[in-house]
Amino acid sequence: MRAWQSDGFVILPGFLPAAELTAATKELDLLFPSADGFHDGTDPRRGRFVGDEFAGIDTFPFASTEISLLAVNDRILGLAAALLQDDDVHLYGAEAWAKYTGACDYDQDLHRDYLGHTILVPSTTPGCQQVEMFVFLNDVFEDLGPPHLVSRAHTAHLPAVPNWLLRPGHEGAGRFVGRADPALYDAEVSGAGPAGTVIAFEAGTFHRGTQLRAPGGARYSMHLSFRPSSLHWGHRVGWAMKSYSDEWAEFVHRATPRQLQSLGFPPPGHPYWTPETLAGMALRYPKLDLEPWR
Repeated sequence: MRAWQSDGFVILPGFLPAAELTAATKELDLLFPSADGFHDGTDPRRGRFVGDEFAGIDTFPFASTEISLLAVNDRILGLAAALLQDDDVHLYGAEAWAKYTGACDYDQDLHRDYLGHTILVPSTTPGCQQVEMFVFLNDVFEDLGPPHLVSRAHTAHLPAVPNWLLRPGHEGAGRFVGRADPALYDAEVSGAGPAGTVIAFEAGTFHRGTQLRAPGGARYSMHLSFRPSSLHWGHRVGWAMKSYSDEWAEFVHRATPRQLQSLGFPPPGHPYWTPETLAGMALRYPKLDLEPWR
C-alpha cells in the first residue's frame, strides 16, 4: 500500500503462481499466433498484428474461457479491493494483448490513461480512485517491451492537461499533447518481470510501452481496469453489449458469484433476486447454478 500511495503504482513480480496461469496460457493460441507462428509466417493470422501497436488487442469475453476467468482471478480481485479500499469492485475493462518483435513500433511517449477511463480527471481521494493492471502471461524482461512507469513523486505537480508528454524529436498536435521534461524519462521504472507479474497503477500514473527487441520475441499480457462499484464516472465498455455472445455465456456458466459481481451481477441477498428474475436467469443461463442467489 505504501508504494501505491506514494508512487501511484506497484510492481508485483510473479504475483500469480504458475499453477494459476497454466490453463489460460495453454489456450493463448485461441487468440494469438505463437512466437514461431508469427515470425516464420506459418500462422495465417500474422498480418493482423503488423503495422499497428494496438492491433494485437482482443476484448473480453475472450475466445478462451480460461483467459476470461483469469481476468477475475481471486488474487486479482483481492488486489483490486485492497488498493481501492472497497470489497465491491467492478471490472470495467479487460483486454488481452499480443505483441511481436518487429511487428510495429511499440515505443510510446509518457502518458496517462485517464482520457479513456473516466469522464472526469483522476483523484487520489479514497473511494474515488481507479486501478489498472498489466498481467504478464509470459516472461516479460527488458527486451520484450515491459511498461515503464514514473512515480507520482516526479509528476504530482503536473496539470491534467497536457496528457501526452513527448520526447525531443517526436511530433504531435492538440491541446492534450505537450513536451516532456527529459528528467521524467530519466526517472522511469521498468515493470519487467516473470510470467504472473502484475503491475497495478492509477489512471493518473504516467507510463509508456517500450520496444520489443528480442529476436523472434512475443509478449502476451492482459490489461485490466477496476473501480469501486459506486464510482459511476469511470468506465470503458458496457458489458451488456457483449452479454449475448457464446463466449460470455460460457464465462458466466463457469464463474463464481464473486467473479460475476465484479461484472455487475447483484450480490446474493440483493432485492433484485426474486422468483421472477431467478426464473428468467435460469432461461438465459441454463448451466448457471443459481442456488447462491436464491
